[in-house]
Amino acid sequence: MSTYTPKNILITGAAGFIASHVANRLVRSHPDYKIVVLDKLDYCSSLKNLTPSRSSPNFKFVKGDIGSADLVNYLLITENIDTIMHFAAQTHVDNSFGNSFEFTKNNIYGTHVLLEACKVTGQIRRFIHVSTDEVYGETDEDAVVGNHEASQLLPTNPYSATKAGAEMLVMAYGRSYGLPVITTRGNNVYGPNQFPEKLIPKLILLAMKGKPLPIHGDGSNVRSYLYCEDVAEAFEVILHKGDVGHVYNIGTKKERRVIDVAKDISKLFNKDPDTIIQYVENRPFNDQRYFLDDQKLKILGWSERTTWEEGLKKTMEWYINNPDWWGDVSGALLPHPRMLMMPGGVERNLDGAENECSENSNQTGMVVPASKISNTPSKSPYKFLIYGKTGWIGGLLGKICEKQRIPYEYGKGRLQDRSQLLADIHAVKPTHVFNAAGVTGRPNVDWCESHKTETIRTNVAGTLNLADVCKEHGLLMMNFATGCIFEYDAAHPESSGIGFKEEDTPNFTGSFYSKTKAMVEELLKEYPNVCTLRVRMPISSDLNNPRNFITKISRYNKVVNIPNSMTILDELLPISVEMAKRNLTGIWNFTNPGVVSHNEILEMYKKYINPEFKWANFTLEEQTKVIIAPRSNNEMDASKLKKEFPELLSIKESLIKNVFEPNTKTAA
Repeated sequence: MSTYTPKNILITGAAGFIASHVANRLVRSHPDYKIVVLDKLDYCSSLKNLTPSRSSPNFKFVKGDIGSADLVNYLLITENIDTIMHFAAQTHVDNSFGNSFEFTKNNIYGTHVLLEACKVTGQIRRFIHVSTDEVYGETDEDAVVGNHEASQLLPTNPYSATKAGAEMLVMAYGRSYGLPVITTRGNNVYGPNQFPEKLIPKLILLAMKGKPLPIHGDGSNVRSYLYCEDVAEAFEVILHKGDVGHVYNIGTKKERRVIDVAKDISKLFNKDPDTIIQYVENRPFNDQRYFLDDQKLKILGWSERTTWEEGLKKTMEWYINNPDWWGDVSGALLPHPRMLMMPGGVERNLDGAENECSENSNQTGMVVPASKISNTPSKSPYKFLIYGKTGWIGGLLGKICEKQRIPYEYGKGRLQDRSQLLADIHAVKPTHVFNAAGVTGRPNVDWCESHKTETIRTNVAGTLNLADVCKEHGLLMMNFATGCIFEYDAAHPESSGIGFKEEDTPNFTGSFYSKTKAMVEELLKEYPNVCTLRVRMPISSDLNNPRNFITKISRYNKVVNIPNSMTILDELLPISVEMAKRNLTGIWNFTNPGVVSHNEILEMYKKYINPEFKWANFTLEEQTKVIIAPRSNNEMDASKLKKEFPELLSIKESLIKNVFEPNTKTAA
């Protein structure tokens, strides 16, 4: 496991709660690191939180707003910053219901300013973005598996929506500009120094005053709590051992109902829970549960150290010893605090200090490249449910999962039977679903012309059924579709280099197979949980497979000679797995860039495989006499896929590298 050693770290929002514990820990444990902290000293941050570090020679405090581009650029350059740990944000959910624009300003715009500064200066080696578990949205009450880092983001309140939005910006800068980003998503954090708008310090201060403890709703909402020092250690581990481009959940499996938290605090103060706890109106929307899969971070060597009882006792003792740490907090102790009620009004409330005001330390993120998972014997955060076991692509997907050590199972149900699909999902509990099932014809698409109802049943009804079941369960469906829904036309002439794009309307209706695939693709646009991959004329290095396009044409007596876009499965199927990990959705032309003609492929076949090979061509008109349904010929624009995966080879390069060279039988 490689480690990263920073030199000059900028920590935003470091006078707040979580970030101050992280800053103090790094200053204390790494005297050779220079720690520069930036904070606007909002209502929920205080320089007193940084008292342990202020006399240290490797510590520097700067008062300022992350929304100031000039200040941020100046700091990065003059302090020679190589690492950013971005905690600054507005984080209190109650406040977000009352003043949501401030959350957009601080959490999204502020993050954007930082990212742009990183892009402009070009000197950042790590950008750690702190997000929250709330971006996942509500977890099912009966879920036994927590949200893993590749789970879909479904925020339910203005706060979590802005954090999810910030995550998207971080992801975009990582992909578009190569910024070395890492995202964290964390459970609730508690401990000393936390501003009392949060549940635990609020209830402790109220109990100290002998006042009622307000509980939203019936108190049945479930949360997971981590002690602040454990979380600071988690960030230290991620800083040094985290992989660029990854997301890490910082969580615990130990959950507590809010009412039980209130009861535990009541007992610490020898109060009767039945008399001191007061039920108040619930939030406009209050997620019932957040549950995280924390396995990935544990693989890096982190684990929770502080028990709930120990941490709560330490926290209570700190507030008893520091009752006036935050001054007048009467506005924060209300059941439903709002920013304008806080000391200092709107002015103090404009935040530049993130998790400092937050119960959560979190991250967002990207994905786990396959190579990373396959190198560790630890539990994979993924589990795939694959439909199409007996199919070519479905079978290859299983082999890829085995190679990457991703747990998978093949679906047993028929796509047309909703009850069977539900049974599969409940039994397998997948993180992602792959649909490689479908009717292409036996032995080719001509079969579909005389079996139209069977084709509709699988390609249209079955696919929509699976997409709907997946949506119902919050699952991403990777759907292997076809690019054989286009044909060269006046706007996309043959050999012009102008390919059909993802947003173009299908124009090929020559075969019933293509009609059904175009129909279902259009309907799937209504499902935001679907990633549609348009495969064309698939090719693999297995030249004995009768479904392989090369195998097919090498056995024909005559072939047409038309340039087409094609899909090299050896290269693109692993990319489909990576796309699932990145939770990519929408329509993708799933082909290698460029086109190749039948003759060009057979020339390669002759050069690399069989020097004695010969073939003859015939025209499209001649071809129509030996087939029932016309065939699609087109060029697909693969620039969208190439942008996401810059290493993607052109069709001719990939043919040589992934297909012909591994099968070479002659000295090329």
